[in-house]
Amino acid sequence: MFGLRIPSKFFITKGKGESNFGYYPGAIDKALKAAGIHNQNLIFYTSILPPNAKRIERPKDLPYGAVLETISAIATGRKGERTTAALIVAWVLNKRNHKKVCGLVAEYHGNKTKRSARKYLLGVIKEMFESRFDAGEYSLKVEDIIIESFVPKKKFGASIVSICFTEFTEKLNKIR
Repeated sequence: MFGLRIPSKFFITKGKGESNFGYYPGAIDKALKAAGIHNQNLIFYTSILPPNAKRIERPKDLPYGAVLETISAIATGRKGERTTAALIVAWVLNKRNHKKVCGLVAEYHGNKTKRSARKYLLGVIKEMFESRFDAGEYSLKVEDIIIESFVPKKKFGASIVSICFTEFTEKLNKIR
């Protein structure tokens, strides 16, 4: 027997940081600190949310060294270069019963403005939906677009946006 862990609760956070010493541990560490996830060990996921996943407020005290599983966008840049990290969260709904089928998340990391990153993410999430679902049977509802963008004044800058999973359910499957 083995268990498939299914995320059931998540929070979304973002931050930016800059440093004269480097991207990491400098600017990225400061961005993680601004996001409140600098004392955890991050594991990165791809971009699918289970239909039962619920967004919660960020817990006040995450334990030092805890494993925090995330869907993240991290952008880095040098002094004077825009760094933009962004996520879009959308839900796929069954048109017959309006129930959630799953959530789709798209990430962006680069140097676009907030407006350009938003436009890009809307196009990407539409493409993700169309490649997986029949638009006659399913619809896509955008829930949120989260963007962190700035131009660093120090040598190195970083922006991060993360969906962080805090609770899971487990489904057991038999191996033959």
